[in-house]
Amino acid sequence: MADMQSGIGPFVGVFLQERGWASGLIGTAMTIGNIAGMLITTPIGGFIDASRNKRMWVVIPGICVVAASAIILISQNFWAVTFSQIAQSLASAAIVPAVTGITLGIARQKGFNALNGRNQAFNHAGNMVGAALSGYLGYKFGYVAVFVLAAVFGAIAIACVMMIPAKSIDDRAARGSREDDSKAPPDGMSVLLKHKPLLVLALALALFHLGNAAIVPLYGLAAVAEGQANGPSFVATTVVIAQGVMIVTSLIAMQVAGKRNYWPVILVSFIFLPVRGVLAFFVTGWWGVVPMQVLDGIGTGLQTVAVPGMIARSLNGTGRINLGQGAVITVQGVGASLSPALGGWIAQWIGYGPTFLLLGGFGLASTALWLAFGAAVKKY
Repeated sequence: MADMQSGIGPFVGVFLQERGWASGLIGTAMTIGNIAGMLITTPIGGFIDASRNKRMWVVIPGICVVAASAIILISQNFWAVTFSQIAQSLASAAIVPAVTGITLGIARQKGFNALNGRNQAFNHAGNMVGAALSGYLGYKFGYVAVFVLAAVFGAIAIACVMMIPAKSIDDRAARGSREDDSKAPPDGMSVLLKHKPLLVLALALALFHLGNAAIVPLYGLAAVAEGQANGPSFVATTVVIAQGVMIVTSLIAMQVAGKRNYWPVILVSFIFLPVRGVLAFFVTGWWGVVPMQVLDGIGTGLQTVAVPGMIARSLNGTGRINLGQGAVITVQGVGASLSPALGGWIAQWIGYGPTFLLLGGFGLASTALWLAFGAAVKKY
């Protein structure tokens, strides 16, 4: 399932750049796709809470990944590319709450942290292997092989999830309802708007991703534009390094959360963004790939475990856990969807270096917010 969340996204920018697209236009197409995914993520979370067929919400993203890969190969027209990004965004929007729901349904609240941590470690391992294969195949055969590989992974994921016995997933546990609670869950909007820890988490993540989402694509564009790297190989290398680090950090996050809670894990993840921005400002090309992606792997790896874990813990008993997952992804998606366009156009105006510093500064804002409202979120 790993390829559903990242999919062809990391390769799209350099693929289009080599076909004459400017960075601003690339960012705009990616932003439109991200906005479409953002708008549907919260409703998808609600549907997953209500659904009695959680596995289907992994099948749908798999189909979207296959479609996204096929579309961008057939045409590089602006609207065709944009539609492929919408399909990929829909896959990314559904996969996190779907897997969270399935994990909760199998492990229940007590076993969620451990199983989620292992899931994320395997997720990052899958992304790492997929990126390595994509880099090799892209170098040997071009971008067609990269997109075909993504489609194949999507199809395999569909087959794998259908092997999970439907009866092993407890629908009540999957949405976070109490075992003895026969009442209907509370109104979804009431839960989302009145749950302060959820609001603080969502806003902090939105600020973080406003800076974070564009750094890797812009870093790749800067290096390729300066002739310092081969497109497919460079992108694959950045992904492989980050995902390799995420395997370790996701397991560390699982251990820390089990002994303490998720608040300090998320705090540490925010701190690494400004450091990456400064590093990207001073070093481009192969020299900066390893340290910058190690920092990305630490920050993102911590969040992949801590964010769904904190939501599941804080909303336990409401029956609205996956709705909450979708809502947080939506709000952070506001930042992530604006980031490529913001970074792309600013880089086009003032250059890549100053843009990296600006994007890194959003990590400082997230850190400040997380500390300022610590009283509301520290217990989780």
